[in-house]
Parts: sequence; structure tokens; C-alpha cells
Amino acid sequence: MTTNTIRDVFPYLRVRDANAAIVFYCQAFGAVEKFLLEKPGGRIGHAEVGFGNFTVMLSDEYPEHGIQGPEAYGGTGSSVHPHVDDVDAMTQQAVDAGTELVMDPQNQFYGERSLKVRDPFGHEWLLESQIEDLSHDEIQRRFTAMLGESDQPSS
Repeated sequence: MTTNTIRDVFPYLRVRDANAAIVFYCQAFGAVEKFLLEKPGGRIGHAEVGFGNFTVMLSDEYPEHGIQGPEAYGGTGSSVHPHVDDVDAMTQQAVDAGTELVMDPQNQFYGERSLKVRDPFGHEWLLESQIEDLSHDEIQRRFTAMLGESDQPSS
């Protein structure tokens, strides 16, 4: 049996207006457009946007092929999760650009400060900055302490 090694994993977002999404992601998160395939008529078939050293791919919706964004379903079942140097500054930048603050910034038991925003295209972004360097054992200890008896199975 041969094994394959995964070299990269790319989030692939589907949106109703890819051109507007690219402009928005550049304003909200400091992203950079890297590559764009535009069909005659203006719909984006494929785009690549750089977020630091990482790439997010996106396209316009193509409902005729079953390709739709979260707005078509009334929400999203996933989140894009960037780690940033200063989550509070990135939050302000994203909110100023038009994201909706879904969860206020707060310090978490696992040593990160996090928040959640929803972009105008229906995608959720969980932004985080590291505030403590913790071992896995310490994170588990804090998680267990936080849950206390409330998460015990009932008999």
C-alpha cells in the first residue's frame, strides 16, 4: 500500500459576490489577491487570496452546479480560524470593514484571546491571539476544572 502525504489544505469559500468578497477580505483582514479566474460576464470561477503565509480560495456561487455559499442555507457549518498577532486590533479592523461581531473578545482557558465575527457573505471567522504558553496537560486541567460536575454523564 502506498501512502500519500498531504502537502497543503486550503479553505475554499463560496460567496454570492466574489469580487466584493476579495475587496472586503483585503480591507478587513489585510489579505492580498494572488490569483483570479474570471468568466466572461464577470463571475469568478476561482480566486486565491493570501492571508499572511496562507491561501484561502473562493469562487462565486454556481447554483446550477450545486455550488452555493452560506447565505443560501441561512448560516454556515464551519469557521475560518486565523491566529493573529493582535486580536483586538484585527477585530477593530474587521468590524470597521463591515463584519458583524458575533462573540466579544475574551481570554480563554486554553491560553488564547478569541472572538468571532461574521463577514457580509455569511462566513464566520474565529480570530485568536496567544496570551499564554500552556502545556496540553495544563489546558486539560483548566478544561476539566471549568466543566466541573456539569459535564458528567447521567446514570
